[in-house]
Amino acid sequence: MTLYEIDQAILACVDSETGEIIAEEFDALQMERDCKIENIAVWIKNLKSEAEALKKEKEALAERQKAKENKAKSLCAYLASVLNGERFETARCRLSFRSSEALEIDEDAKVPDTYLRFKEPEIDRTALKNAIKQGEAIDGVCLVKRQNLQIK
Repeated sequence: MTLYEIDQAILACVDSETGEIIAEEFDALQMERDCKIENIAVWIKNLKSEAEALKKEKEALAERQKAKENKAKSLCAYLASVLNGERFETARCRLSFRSSEALEIDEDAKVPDTYLRFKEPEIDRTALKNAIKQGEAIDGVCLVKRQNLQIK
């Protein structure tokens, strides 16, 4: 039975004419309901635990990826310095150079505003929340209390 079906069966345990409760059936349904809620809560805990483990594994893999990319970049720079523009070719690899352009900008460069991009303003939610808590009234902004389920 689903929780909804159990709740409906519990409601059916009450006699509509006399208001009496069928105790044995009510107790059994209540126990089944409690068991179902406990099982769902434990399932949620397991899912959160698995998600956390996956997150940690993802972070570990990202670190390994970054290390491999940095090592490859370092080895490319090493080969470039050794070859100094010279081509190299074997049956397993071919190394060559191509020209490219890159823009380098000094720290103290005075770039005109026409070449600048400005970021859109961003709301400081923490400061705004503190202002509302201190009694400041701001149109379109309110503090909402919520009930958050905690499973431990």
